[in-house]
Amino acid sequence: MRVLVTGVSGFVGRHLAPALVAAGHEVHGLGVQAPPADLPLASSRIADLTRIGELEAALAEIQPGAIVNLAGQASAGQSFADPAGTFRVNTAGALTLLEAVRRAVPRARVLLVGSGEVYGPQPAGTRVAESAPFKPLSPYALSKAAADLAGAAFAEAHGLDVVRTRSFAHTGAGQDERFVLPSFAKQIAALERGSDEPVLRVGNLDVVRDMSDVRDVAAAYVALLERGARGAAYNVCRGEGVKLSDLAARMVAKARRPLRIEVDPARVRPVDVPYLVGDPTALTAATGLAPAHALEDTIDDLMESWRVRAEG
Repeated sequence: MRVLVTGVSGFVGRHLAPALVAAGHEVHGLGVQAPPADLPLASSRIADLTRIGELEAALAEIQPGAIVNLAGQASAGQSFADPAGTFRVNTAGALTLLEAVRRAVPRARVLLVGSGEVYGPQPAGTRVAESAPFKPLSPYALSKAAADLAGAAFAEAHGLDVVRTRSFAHTGAGQDERFVLPSFAKQIAALERGSDEPVLRVGNLDVVRDMSDVRDVAAAYVALLERGARGAAYNVCRGEGVKLSDLAARMVAKARRPLRIEVDPARVRPVDVPYLVGDPTALTAATGLAPAHALEDTIDDLMESWRVRAEG
C-alpha cells in the first residue's frame, strides 16, 4: 500500500516508517516539521493536522491507500498543564483528518492510534478488554477517548474504513524525556558521568503499567493496517503488568555507580491511574503477533541510547 503517516517525525513514527518499508509498503510522511533525513520516505509534507485545507490538499496529491495517525500530544503529564492544546491536536486534529479523508480519499484505511489510558483505573490483577467502558482521568485520556469515539462515528455515518488502537505504555530508544522511563534513563546517564548527588528523582512509583517495546508496537500497527477488521478497536499491549517501582529498581541496578531513589513532588501528577493492564487477545487473534522483545532488553536499549547522548 501507499501509506501516509502523520506525525512521522515523532518517537513511534521513526520506528514505524522503516517497519512499513520492510513490509513492502510505500511510505509518505506528514507533520509540522521536516522529518529526519534518514527516514525511508517516498515524500513528505509539512501540514497542520487541524487545518483541513492543508490536509485535504496533501491527501488529494498523495492518494494514499492507508493513513496512520500518529500526530498528537502524547504525554498525560503535559496534558494537565495544557488541556486545551492537548484537545486541539488530539481531538480536533483527529476529527479534521477524518473529514479530510471523507472528502479526498474515502476508500483509504485509517489507523487511528489511541491510548489504553481511556479505560482509566482497573481492578488489580485484571486485564481490560476492548468492550470495557471508558473512564478517562487525565485531559490526555479524555482527548483520546473523544478521538476514538469520533473514529467510530465517522465509520458508521460515512462508511470510512477506520481501525482504532488503544495503545498501552511503550518505550524504547529515541523516546522523549517527558516520559517516565526515558526520564530515569537520562538522569542515570548524567549521574554516571557527573559528580552530582547520586539521586534518581522520581514521581509516583506505586502504579502498575503494561509496558511494551516500541518495535513491537510498530509491528502491531503494520499488521493492523494489513489484517485488522474494518471498524474494530484493538488493545496494543503486552498483557502483563509491571510496577513502576520495579522498573526504577531494575534501572538503578544497571547504573554504573550506586544511586538512591527519591520522590520529587514536582514529578507527581495531580491524579494517576493505580493499575492498568490490557488484554491483547483481539490483537493476537487478528494478527498472530506476540511480543518479540523482552522488557529487560528494552530497558538495556533505552539506557544505552541515553548514555550515547550523554557522551555527546
